[in-house]
Amino acid sequence: MRLSSMADYAVVVMSAAARHCGGARVSAGQLAEETGLPAPTVQKLVSRLTAGGLLRSSRGVGGGLKLARPAAAITLADIVEAVEGPIALTSCVEHGRHDCTLESACMIRPHWPLVNEALRDALAGVPLTRLAEVAL
Repeated sequence: MRLSSMADYAVVVMSAAARHCGGARVSAGQLAEETGLPAPTVQKLVSRLTAGGLLRSSRGVGGGLKLARPAAAITLADIVEAVEGPIALTSCVEHGRHDCTLESACMIRPHWPLVNEALRDALAGVPLTRLAEVAL
């Protein structure tokens, strides 16, 4: 399994935002500068992360971005799901998807929800506070 580049970048952006936690609001431009990501990419991610309830945005003087809840209450699973949608290793378990040629005879399909839950639980066990720690 590999995260998409957008999910990876979302983790980078949220980690940078978490390092500002408790301080002044931060702008998308500042996050782009701090992370080295292109400003349009950060803007797109900020939009998704805000829609996903992970960032709060305010306009005007003193405006900017801040975490919508404490960093300790945001997990890697929350970030990935805000950008990618529900965590699933296969698409066959998504409601309404019928694009697998093995679907009618697949003996594994009933087990994928258990696997997906285990993966989500593992990602949910990694808080943003841990991701935001500066590595030495």
